[in-house]
Amino acid sequence: MTAATMHACPECEGSLRSDTCETVCTQCGLVVDEHAIDPGPEWRSFSDDETDPERTGAPLTRSRHDRGLSTEIGYSSRLTGRKRRRVARMRRQHKRTQIRSKAERNRVYAFTEIRRLVGALDLPEHIRDRSCVLFESAQEEALLQGRSIEGFAAATVYATCRTAAVSRTLPEVVEAAKATRDELDAAYAAMNRQLGLPTGPIDPREYLARFASQLNLPHSVETKARELAKAAREEGIDTGRNPSGVAAGCLYAAAQQEGHHLTQQAAADVADVAPVTVRSTYSELP
Repeated sequence: MTAATMHACPECEGSLRSDTCETVCTQCGLVVDEHAIDPGPEWRSFSDDETDPERTGAPLTRSRHDRGLSTEIGYSSRLTGRKRRRVARMRRQHKRTQIRSKAERNRVYAFTEIRRLVGALDLPEHIRDRSCVLFESAQEEALLQGRSIEGFAAATVYATCRTAAVSRTLPEVVEAAKATRDELDAAYAAMNRQLGLPTGPIDPREYLARFASQLNLPHSVETKARELAKAAREEGIDTGRNPSGVAAGCLYAAAQQEGHHLTQQAAADVADVAPVTVRSTYSELP
């Protein structure tokens, strides 16, 4: 009878607790079973076994056109003369053969821009990978013809943030992107029309944590702002309004109710809206 099928300690009938290596009785401490085998990859480097034990390469990723499976011919200072020139020619030819078509070249450029955008906006890795997959879908549907690659790169990041409920405003994405607002809008409209993006209205509560952190507001103000934003959603106050402006208005109202000093201008600046937007939301909140 193995530890996997046992439900009680064979010594004291106590309950068992298992972790990655051992199964232990919680009462008497008896080690019922051991499993010290590491099921992970074996790490070893043939270039320097003693100091660098890595054996496998980087993991597969959707953020590269070849999923990260390509290889590179490295550099070595020990090569001289004819062999060094031959390796240089091999390296140059190897780089040329990695990109076999114009579509792949466009993906390389777009994925590089997406990775840069994700880093500039401090977004998680799953946004990066999903944005690259969305760009591939747009390319397969021939949506890039006559449109900006930079615009599609920015639009995929913004669309992925919308579908993943990650709070990034359109002005924030445009400010970090190489594309203009018109190029992003055109790419986003094309994808939304042809690919049917599952994007809905943005909940203002998605912005509250980030705005509250940037304004150095206490947790009590953020909690009160969430209650106000929920009430605004239930009563339809946020319908047709800028969600970041509604979030700023809720934070301002919560700060007033909690006795914390916050100006309308500061709340408007962090949400990239005008103070009148904050004021109009504040005046209608319950």
